[in-house]
Amino acid sequence: MIIDFHTHMFPDKIAKGTLDFLEGICKVTPYTNGTYEGLKASGERAGVDISVALPAVTKVSQIPSINRFASGYLEGPVISFGGIHPKSENYKQELQEIKSLGMKGIKLHPDYQEMYFNDIRYKRLVSYASELGLITVVHAGRDPKCPEDVHCTPKMALELIREVEPENMVLAHLGGNEMWDDVEEYLVGQDVYFDTGVVLGKIPDEQFVRIVRAHGADKILFATDSPWAGQKEFIELLSCMPLTEEEKDQIFYKNACSLLAI
Repeated sequence: MIIDFHTHMFPDKIAKGTLDFLEGICKVTPYTNGTYEGLKASGERAGVDISVALPAVTKVSQIPSINRFASGYLEGPVISFGGIHPKSENYKQELQEIKSLGMKGIKLHPDYQEMYFNDIRYKRLVSYASELGLITVVHAGRDPKCPEDVHCTPKMALELIREVEPENMVLAHLGGNEMWDDVEEYLVGQDVYFDTGVVLGKIPDEQFVRIVRAHGADKILFATDSPWAGQKEFIELLSCMPLTEEEKDQIFYKNACSLLAI
């Protein structure tokens, strides 16, 4: 079994325009067309059993429409988390709504939400999400949108972890995209999950294995960040890593099954 814990899809009517816009920022050719059908087909080709779609809310006004769309995907080969923005004054009500709709978690993207992750509004939001039993996935580290102004550094994440003590929080991109030395200094060993989105093939293999072993393979989630990385390609990259079969099984699906309660 394989679960990809970090993917993206968009409503059909906006998928092409959204991908064209993001491609200009990321400078990466997308591996799918950005739709549900595109993500589903990618997973089928790669042998992915479940792809977890993570919507990024960039404006408070987007919350209702994004969550209406996301709530249509609660089971099957693609399941979606909900979206929320830290500037929302009604964040508790909106998190309750996400929970009541049957979604298992939320996605936060500090760079696109233009707020630093150690801001009190993130701390309150993550704390309440944890109280509700929701998984929180956070973009961590550098992003092509603003690579020199990182809105979730490993030090910021550590501050929130120590103050909030959240349950079931996932820091994407192995704790901090392109900031893995800081991840090793500040985050390895903390009670937080890392995902592998866009990491494989970028981070040196020896550092990846070192982080997995030091942090614990039971806290690592296989992820691609599709459409910005290929699902088939990432499966091959992880399969070739010098890890034990048990460690690979934990990363490919066991940890995700435990988090998702499936």
